[in-house]
Amino acid sequence: MQIKNRLINILSDYRYMVGLWVVLAVAASVQSLLSSPTVTPELVLMKYNNYVIFKSSFFHLLQGKDLYVAWPAEHWDLFKYSPAFAMFFGLFAWLPDWLGLTLWNLINALLLAWAVYLLPRLTPLQKGLVLLMVSVELMTSLQNEQSNGLVAGLLVMSFSMFEREKTAWAALCLVFSVFVKLFGVVGFVLFLFYPRKGRFILYSAVFALLFLLMPLVFIGIEQYEALMRSWVVMLANDHSASYGLSAMGIFHALTGVEGVKNSMVLVAAVVFLLPLSRLSSWHEARFRMLMLVSVLLWVVVFNHKAESPTFVIAFTGAALWYITSSRSGWETALFVAALLLTSLSPTDVFPAVVRREIIVPYALKALPCLLIWLVVVWEMAAPGKKNSVQAKQLK
Repeated sequence: MQIKNRLINILSDYRYMVGLWVVLAVAASVQSLLSSPTVTPELVLMKYNNYVIFKSSFFHLLQGKDLYVAWPAEHWDLFKYSPAFAMFFGLFAWLPDWLGLTLWNLINALLLAWAVYLLPRLTPLQKGLVLLMVSVELMTSLQNEQSNGLVAGLLVMSFSMFEREKTAWAALCLVFSVFVKLFGVVGFVLFLFYPRKGRFILYSAVFALLFLLMPLVFIGIEQYEALMRSWVVMLANDHSASYGLSAMGIFHALTGVEGVKNSMVLVAAVVFLLPLSRLSSWHEARFRMLMLVSVLLWVVVFNHKAESPTFVIAFTGAALWYITSSRSGWETALFVAALLLTSLSPTDVFPAVVRREIIVPYALKALPCLLIWLVVVWEMAAPGKKNSVQAKQLK
């Protein structure tokens, strides 16, 4: 009993849980910095290649270069973010890599942790459990120097700001998320549940215009127009490149049918919006929380470019769903399946041959999150369904 109480006290104390995430961020950075680079005749490829891509984009912007073409002498893969994100990364690009990379990972971890702790109506224990549940996915994202922790944090924080009637901050979080990764636009559905809609639209327009115009500090209007055209072309070509670890990837692996991505996304979008027809439930805190969960899951499960580090976003949604559910037997079984297949499938918990021949080819990492999303939509949209789970806590 003493051990159990001690564990509960640790999980309920934000200092321990945030401290854990700081350790993860620093450890991931040290691991990347100390890993041996891959040397080719053309390039010395650092293990923190994604950070190098982000860092290089800032200097390319300063030099008036095209951000959206290959730079094989500097790094592999393409920069796929907005020009505003390239400008934002100037906060880190001037720093030595050991410091810039560590700060970048810390921001990704701490913004998401802060966003979780800002959530209303959850106990400190529930918030600590969410951080613990998401830790493996966070580490996967940090080890790849990705921006997914930042995006997840911005989406969750926008919800908290809405709940606190801080409309301008909610707008800033959502607009910034879009300029980091375009799928953040799905989060804008949250504003429908709150008052001051006109003010939110105005704030969003102002922030969007600000982010759009920021790169003009460094480049001329003609260069900027060319840059935006290049971005659009790159995104159009990138769309057809893969199915990712997504619902579309599962369908394609099972059937071999091509050309289904757009159709599946369209159907998924309709299903995603179905719960909005239950106007009488909009005032329920549980309903609004489930919409946040649906957003976090949808933007990954139906993302044709979803990869393992992206799932920190979806798994944040899965953890919030489970921690605020009734935690019945079948809900627990589904969440345990998510822990195994989504969080632990890339690790040595599964033999390499299983990962290589089954989990990756069939995109099984996405399957539990897809099932949880369907459960969430059913709970929100089913006729006569009451969103009364944890009612005392989520009113």
